[in-house]
Amino acid sequence: MRRPPGEATVLLKALRADARTAEWLRDLESEGSDLREAVLPDADALPDILLDLSVPHEHVNELVALRSRLAADPEAMTLLARCVTRFVRDMGDIGKGWEPPAFPETAGPLGRCFHLYVFIVALPYVRAHHRELGVPEDVSRRTLADLGRHVSVHHRRAGGPGLLFPWWIALHFHGELFQLGRLQFQRVLLGRRTAAAIGAAAPAPGTPCLSLHITDFRGPLSPAACDRSLALAREFFARHYPEERHDTALCDSWLLDPQLKRYLPADSNIIRFQDRFQLLHEERAPDDTLPIGFVFGDPEVPLDRLPRGNSVERAVVDHLRGGGHWYGGRGWFAL
Repeated sequence: MRRPPGEATVLLKALRADARTAEWLRDLESEGSDLREAVLPDADALPDILLDLSVPHEHVNELVALRSRLAADPEAMTLLARCVTRFVRDMGDIGKGWEPPAFPETAGPLGRCFHLYVFIVALPYVRAHHRELGVPEDVSRRTLADLGRHVSVHHRRAGGPGLLFPWWIALHFHGELFQLGRLQFQRVLLGRRTAAAIGAAAPAPGTPCLSLHITDFRGPLSPAACDRSLALAREFFARHYPEERHDTALCDSWLLDPQLKRYLPADSNIIRFQDRFQLLHEERAPDDTLPIGFVFGDPEVPLDRLPRGNSVERAVVDHLRGGGHWYGGRGWFAL
């Protein structure tokens, strides 16, 4: 008598039934069978690894249980090895990281958490890459701990563990993004349109520069915290990436929307952060989900249910209730 399909078998069937993930699977499989070793930590070791990555305690038992389902299916373990092999192949190279698609809901709980196991299995390769560069242990630890923060973001929005944007965490584990104090700094290459918008002060297109990112759950965006991050970044990248000269800082964010100055005082943290940048571009298409998701945790919350507990919440809500919209902006300054 045949046993019913396990969770992992359901995962692979769901991925093959979905057009986008089926194409992704075919692309992975076309790269051959020379796979890196993919060692899934056992049930005793996994909790400590999860806690080192700041995964909330409440999710540890579920992830350990799902690990057993994954390990029991050879086909799913082969997929895991293919993903790790693809991910670490160009470790540290800008723009060559792993970009997995979102898995369909039919993939079940294991599909929701599969990308977490890819990063966990890739962890020894990531740490070896950091050691080779001489990245300080505390920088490595805080950078990779952003995985746990994003598990919390997923839980707040969707319930349970998982990653809403696994492609984003891939930047951390691929050596393209580092947490340095309050801000994150991503190694990117200057695009032609951005260089043209900067003008005569711009480096040539294709020149390395740093893209700044603002995380939540990290306290206030104070000028002192930003100054400290920038000082850390100048020292860090000059020491660990001496072949890359980073003279330009970029930022793409709704926090650069000039409309915020209508609602927030000039000495507020957000406006003082804005004032660091020369605005290059304002999006013409509104995206109200960005501030709602960033400020309130869930872009799907109805407008009439959004709280107005602080100045930023009031700015976002009052502007939308008045019929306005929020727009992304891109700015730069010289490092």
